[in-house]
Amino acid sequence: MLKFLRENPEAVRENIVRKNEKASIDAILELDEKRRSIITEVEYLKNQRNVASQDIARLKKEKADASEQINSMKIVSDKIKSLDDELRAIEAELDEKILYIPNMLDESVPTGRNESDNPEIRRWGNPLVQTVKRDHISICKELGLIDFDRGAKVSGSGFLYYTGKGATLERALINYMINFHTEKHGYKEMYSPFIVSANAMQGTGQIPKMAEDMYYCEKDELYLIPTAEVPLTNYHSGDMLVGEELPIKLCGYSPCFRREAGSYGKETRGLLRLHQFNKVELVKFANPKTSYQELELLVTDVEEVLQSLNLHYRVILLCSADTSFSSAKTYDLEVWSPADEKWLEVSSCSNFIDFQAWRANIRYKETSQSKPEYVHTLNGSGLATPRMMVAILENYIQEDGTLIVPEPLRKYTGFDKIEKK
Repeated sequence: MLKFLRENPEAVRENIVRKNEKASIDAILELDEKRRSIITEVEYLKNQRNVASQDIARLKKEKADASEQINSMKIVSDKIKSLDDELRAIEAELDEKILYIPNMLDESVPTGRNESDNPEIRRWGNPLVQTVKRDHISICKELGLIDFDRGAKVSGSGFLYYTGKGATLERALINYMINFHTEKHGYKEMYSPFIVSANAMQGTGQIPKMAEDMYYCEKDELYLIPTAEVPLTNYHSGDMLVGEELPIKLCGYSPCFRREAGSYGKETRGLLRLHQFNKVELVKFANPKTSYQELELLVTDVEEVLQSLNLHYRVILLCSADTSFSSAKTYDLEVWSPADEKWLEVSSCSNFIDFQAWRANIRYKETSQSKPEYVHTLNGSGLATPRMMVAILENYIQEDGTLIVPEPLRKYTGFDKIEKK
């Protein structure tokens, strides 16, 4: 990263502007210049010390006085130690500052100021028009599926209880999506830790940039995961992967914990923005030559779940300013809410190229004789359940208040409809 920044400062500056980030590279370049200057000076002094050592050895062999050379070498050694200490401090500061430089955008990402500049790529299905307006909150209360009030009572706003058949429906959706991706798309199922180290969070780019949005267990110095992306990607941290085994495709369920520190003014009713929610995550480790093809396939994998549930959705390409800090290119998938007549994001599918790989030190060899390279990492929600639940509730509610369970979920629920008590 430092080498790329040094060789392409203007491209990095432009990328920071396009992503609407606040990072500055000037301090990094100054520190890098100072670091290289110190390294040059240390190498010169070490060469001087080597010469002095040889002179001292020669003088001692000749039984001559070497005190002047010994004193001179001590001064040089003290100077080297002082410079080494300064170098370590500079490198630590460099490492920290570099972590705030966002990933480079792919050239296909359009420049834009906010989400209104995200181009729509395609749509699938037709929007349902409700004859009797029922939003997901009223449906949940009428059918006794979710208890928002007691969730808030026990844990605060942004938490809830799934109850009775609502809990069964949530579990069914998770199991259905895991089986869909493992059986149909060839992902390997994983069940990961829900609490991870700071190194793992740094490896995928959540910290330090977004630390305020994370739940932190200070006593243990551990983080509650914001997504299974973190433990699944770090599963191969420090590993040397085999090129012929790529892509490696992992799939896992986890609860996700987010403080939503940056969500002020956003829609927070019901299931729309929670501090704890469930998600099935898809992660890929791909060959850099084919990672963008793998991104398109990843989006298709997620689309097939939505199609199987007959949910009207669209795919949008995020513009530069709406693309996340760590991503090089992202597609969002949004389902239609008939009650609110608006789109709800249910998945983001991203290619991080080598951004996470160099942080987490995930490399591969094309062949056993090849030079190690950083792998490309990708992930996508496959899918997040809260807004999926919104779409299912609002699309499958009947005029008489009965909720029809989508046909693919019935073998997981054991019932085909939920009626008013």
